[in-house]
Amino acid sequence: MKQNKEIQSIEQEQLKKDIPAFRVGDTINVYTRIIEGEKERLQMFSGIVIARKGSGLSETISLYRVSYGAGMERVFMIHSPKIAKLEVTKTGKVRKSKLYYLRGKSGKSSKVQEQIGGAKEASEKPQNEPATGA
Repeated sequence: MKQNKEIQSIEQEQLKKDIPAFRVGDTINVYTRIIEGEKERLQMFSGIVIARKGSGLSETISLYRVSYGAGMERVFMIHSPKIAKLEVTKTGKVRKSKLYYLRGKSGKSSKVQEQIGGAKEASEKPQNEPATGA
């Protein structure tokens, strides 16, 4: 057990702290670092999160998008040093934890309904509001 605690402490140091809160069904942009020779640049991949697996350093997300008529799926390790930034662009309203049914779909059947309002608006309201009415 002593070795396990040491490994956990090392992993805690390497976890990223600036990861935004997102869920399956959200559309996010992932900026990855690409090294070509001596130059480094950022490349963005945008897609719908269809799966989120694992925990700690080995947590991964699967993104899916359709571009030029072909479906493309890519898996990213969230805490990888190759990932520069994550941005949430849309929040999706889904009822499943894995959206594998989106593979091979096109048109309206491949859309995820956007969640309007939700947790962000509820957290912004003051909690100690006086009750009004009779």
